[in-house]
Amino acid sequence: MDWETVIGLEVHAQLATKSKIFSGASTAYGAAPNSQACAVDLGLPGVLPVLNREAVRMAVKFGLAIDAEIAPRSVFARKNYFYPDLPKGYQISQYELPVVGLGRIEIELEDGETKTIGITRAHLEEDAGKSLHEDFHGMSGIDLNRAGTPLLEIVSEPDMRSAKEAVAYLKKLHALVRYLEICDGNMQEGSFRCDANVSVRRKGTEKFGTRAEIKNINSFRFVERAINFEVERQIDILEGGGAVVQETRLFDPDKGETRSMRSKEEANDYRYFPDPDLLPLEIDSGFIEAVRGTLPELPDEKKHRFMTHYGLSAYDAGVLTASREMGDYYEAVVKACGGHAKLAANWVMGELSAALNKDNREITESPVSAEALGRMLARIEDNTISGKIAKDVFEAMWNGEGSADEVIEKKGLKQITDTGAIETIIDKVIADNPSQLEQYRAGKDKLFGFFVGQVMKATGGKANPAQVNDLLKRKLQ
Repeated sequence: MDWETVIGLEVHAQLATKSKIFSGASTAYGAAPNSQACAVDLGLPGVLPVLNREAVRMAVKFGLAIDAEIAPRSVFARKNYFYPDLPKGYQISQYELPVVGLGRIEIELEDGETKTIGITRAHLEEDAGKSLHEDFHGMSGIDLNRAGTPLLEIVSEPDMRSAKEAVAYLKKLHALVRYLEICDGNMQEGSFRCDANVSVRRKGTEKFGTRAEIKNINSFRFVERAINFEVERQIDILEGGGAVVQETRLFDPDKGETRSMRSKEEANDYRYFPDPDLLPLEIDSGFIEAVRGTLPELPDEKKHRFMTHYGLSAYDAGVLTASREMGDYYEAVVKACGGHAKLAANWVMGELSAALNKDNREITESPVSAEALGRMLARIEDNTISGKIAKDVFEAMWNGEGSADEVIEKKGLKQITDTGAIETIIDKVIADNPSQLEQYRAGKDKLFGFFVGQVMKATGGKANPAQVNDLLKRKLQ
């Protein structure tokens, strides 16, 4: 490869406030079109915006979490453009003086190495409305419910060099805003969406190439596909002797390609100027320290604690701290099963995650609570059931058939641990298979598994596997 990819991401995170950034209108998702746009959101004559303090608190919380500079004084500006879903003819944003300055996020690469991605800024702004182009028979519908919804626009440095790095950064950012409880991260509802600035340059060249901006990508998979397509498109143009045009493009997930939307605007096209209706935002150190006191344990801190406290591998700890809810669930399982951390990790990442994926549920929607799963794992540890039987017990619990103890009792799944009873079954299996016994004693060691299988079959899988192995070894000698 003679080419190097350069990627920067702009992420719009919808802040989880109950009301809009400059009005008291609701931000709840799913309301009837145009039922949540008040006079302030529409910019009707005589109305004045009033800044939502909670949106400021959330922006500062994010800034502290990425070790960024918090501006003691920031300014709101009007970004002027004309579009049917922008009723005021301008969007209130921040331009020269954003609330959050330079920060950083650590991402983990596929080879296990870490990389620091710089964050240029994060600024507060209001969302526009939404244009709906389907089902209107040649016309567009306008829904202004989103107008005025508070956004935190998070702008990265152009530090990413592949689509996979961009996805790793996006996932880390997604986990962070959810840990901080400042954004629900719902990409399908548009609460967390991404614009990707992509360019290519010859390896060893310092000057950046001409970039294209791919707008409003709403899934991790689409981000990777859109960037990879765009990189190939630009390389093909340059190797064919052409020039890449600076423009805004859209990603079509059905065709797996980007297409031109409009020529890329520069900042001066928007005629930014300070909003005359809003005073500068001044944040004192007392406010910042009060917000700092509300910071939760962050993903990297939790991952490190899971490795040191529970003895988990970096991979396991990373999976279990990918979301705040997953980490909380895991710790509750460990507590309920008596501290058997590795067993709990295996089950949360294995059977539980598989069941959640199959039913397309979030971990908060699991029909098996963390405490219930922990109590089932305790039954494995005290030899009431084997790991194999536990899978049947878990399935019954998932289907609402009761607690682990109730399922074990109802279905007669208690493990056989009586040595005498197991020995009797082993003696019968050996007596019923004389030729296999002869082959085993002649050196065909692989037949040991055959005898184990026959004993487990005879006991309906209820015999304690460790006891079966020990007793069989002695009997077969």
